[in-house]
Amino acid sequence: MNNLPITTIKSWAEEDRPREKMLRKGRNALSDAELLAILIGSGTRDVSAVELSREILANSQHSLAELSRKSVSDFMKFKGIGEAKAITLFAAMEIARRRSSSGDVARFKVRSSRDAFNYIKADLSDLKHEEFYIILLNRANEIIGKSQISKGGLSGTVADGKVIFSKALELKSSALILAHNHPSGQLKPSEEDKKLTKSYITFGKYIDLHILDHLIIADDNYYSFADDGLM
Repeated sequence: MNNLPITTIKSWAEEDRPREKMLRKGRNALSDAELLAILIGSGTRDVSAVELSREILANSQHSLAELSRKSVSDFMKFKGIGEAKAITLFAAMEIARRRSSSGDVARFKVRSSRDAFNYIKADLSDLKHEEFYIILLNRANEIIGKSQISKGGLSGTVADGKVIFSKALELKSSALILAHNHPSGQLKPSEEDKKLTKSYITFGKYIDLHILDHLIIADDNYYSFADDGLM
């Protein structure tokens, strides 16, 4: 019995090839599925790379934010996506995440909670577990760095004050912004979040290190302790 050929992009009509379409018409002419198809390269005997990409996007509610939450093993659940292709897709998601948080950090000045959120959201969005970060600032409220303090599970993570303040003193920062995510999507701070924040504010005053805000991030939204008058 003859095997049907795998549907590769090279075998498509030229008008249907996303690589050629990008070269002719530019990146904005391509749909999300066509962009994913370029990364995937080939489909299966039954579906093309674009059709496979549409299936993956449909499984992600056609949301790139939801797509970026997928792990290598999540991608490998789709027929036609082996380990190599899954790693390629995962790497592309990570590059996009890093791109959104890159820039000239030394010149990035925090003037509002939104500025801080825009800076740190790529690190804390689309995670299935909790992580805790600090944003370090100089006296002009310019960002001089960020640091991951801890990484936990679905329900919480431990933010060790000794680690937080030693990192701040090491980089000679004058102020800090605390930030962690809630994978549940719940933005409301817990009593433990409030207690932790208050204790760090108190200790920071003793060493002349100001805690300016504490952000809780869930998906593409955030809660600010400072905006809510809790600082």
